[in-house]
Amino acid sequence: MADNAKQAPFKYEWFTLGDINGFFGLMFDNMTVLSFLAGIMIFAFGFPAEIVYKKMFPGTAFGVLFGDLVYTWMAFRLAKRTNNPKVTAMPLGLDTPSTIGIALAVLGPAFLSFKARGMAEYDAAMLTWYLGMATMVMIGVVKFGLSFVGGWLQKQIPQAGLLGSLAGIGLALIGFIPVVEIFGMPIVGMIALGLIIYTLIAGIKLPRNFPGVFAAVAVGTALYYVLAPYGLAGGHYQAFSAQLHFGLPVPSFDFIKGLSEAVKFLPIAIPFAILTVVGGVNVTESARVAGDDFNTRDILLTEAIATLVAGVCGGVAQSTPYIGQPAYKAMGSRAGYTLLTGIFIGLGGFLGYVGFIVEVIPRAVIAPILVFVALDIICQAFHACPVRHAPAVAFAFFPTVARLLQIKLSNPALVPPEIFVKQMTTVEKALPEMLVTVALGNGFILTAMLWGAFVAKLIDRHVRAAAFYVLVCAALTFFGIIHSAIPDGNMYLPWTLPYPANQVPYQFTLGYLALAALLLVLSFSKEVKEGHAPEHY
Repeated sequence: MADNAKQAPFKYEWFTLGDINGFFGLMFDNMTVLSFLAGIMIFAFGFPAEIVYKKMFPGTAFGVLFGDLVYTWMAFRLAKRTNNPKVTAMPLGLDTPSTIGIALAVLGPAFLSFKARGMAEYDAAMLTWYLGMATMVMIGVVKFGLSFVGGWLQKQIPQAGLLGSLAGIGLALIGFIPVVEIFGMPIVGMIALGLIIYTLIAGIKLPRNFPGVFAAVAVGTALYYVLAPYGLAGGHYQAFSAQLHFGLPVPSFDFIKGLSEAVKFLPIAIPFAILTVVGGVNVTESARVAGDDFNTRDILLTEAIATLVAGVCGGVAQSTPYIGQPAYKAMGSRAGYTLLTGIFIGLGGFLGYVGFIVEVIPRAVIAPILVFVALDIICQAFHACPVRHAPAVAFAFFPTVARLLQIKLSNPALVPPEIFVKQMTTVEKALPEMLVTVALGNGFILTAMLWGAFVAKLIDRHVRAAAFYVLVCAALTFFGIIHSAIPDGNMYLPWTLPYPANQVPYQFTLGYLALAALLLVLSFSKEVKEGHAPEHY
């Protein structure tokens, strides 16, 4: 009788109440990134808001829609293949470090550079948009290729280099800049920050288990509109005037117009691609441990194609699988939360309500969420790496700190351009400090990865491997791929540079070569052959 009984058809529980919680978490993550993308471009660099909301946002949001729809389908496929009704989809959204990093280190400086060449503001903004599209297309192509070798790449580069460079971005760009925003509106910002620390960092629940992120945004925004009209919030109050910015993500070849300019920023763009690929490998493994065995190559290919789709359609921020799939699983989320997030963000970019929400919420209220993200990234770098590699992680911070200084010092609103140029060219007993700071900051992501890897290898007594990373630094420095002596970070033939900028590629390269030679000589010493890596620092 049992043999004749028909087996009940498999039913995937793809939507539960947990998907509502998951949706708000994933949606707010994406909204926060979009808010700071807009804030950096519009307020920090004076970029036309209309182009941000009508040109950049629709394509960027479309990449999220595409990626989340595919990840939702992949959850259905895995549930059916494994006969598991409780599969949780992989979360996908905008990559926070690269979105902020590219806005601060590529798009903003490029816009100012185009205007300095004499271009009209609108023309400079449009060329910057084309450049951003081209950057996304190049990142997508790199990610597509790396998706087939992601695991191998992860094994070749020490974690201290990969995570240390990311933690440096967390410290200097994702963390510090929002802190400035918070104290620009102290009452509003500190209340929002306090709620974020109370709930997300300290892990204390609000009464009736009220969501901490929603509480911070709601209370902070309400305080702003109550206090700001009377001058009690700090800063200048601007009456509410947000409007819907409708725009469709129409595929085009406009990115070709920005390719020649985008190539100059490859030293910044490619490391961001590598980081998301390695991150994708890590989060897929995390999901597997939690019980959902997604195919790593499929996860990486999806994020690569989503980035390509976004770039071709006008997007300027790459998508990536988010850390935390086990956390969404613990919430009870299945596949509904990624479907809802993709549709909400995608349609919001087209219909304009994403830009509307971004304009309504003050940046000082959104900033604490990024502070939390920054702290999480920094702590993860130290926790995930061996304790003995802590100095390597910390050493990888310095290039990003230099980049932050360069961003601030090269801003005409803070330092007059003639003073900046003068400080770049004034020679005394050593290379000009401003020139050295600029050079250290250019190519900061790649520099940080190589520095962290070099120190980690040295700590592990792999002295010749450490020398190899130093030699790579020397080769890249000579042509300005890292340590470019030009403020906008362009690559060059060193003999074409004027004095004293031409001293940077020669002196920096010789410095790296001397260090590599020293390490190679020391690698034959008895102490290196007999020594053991320290267990603790």
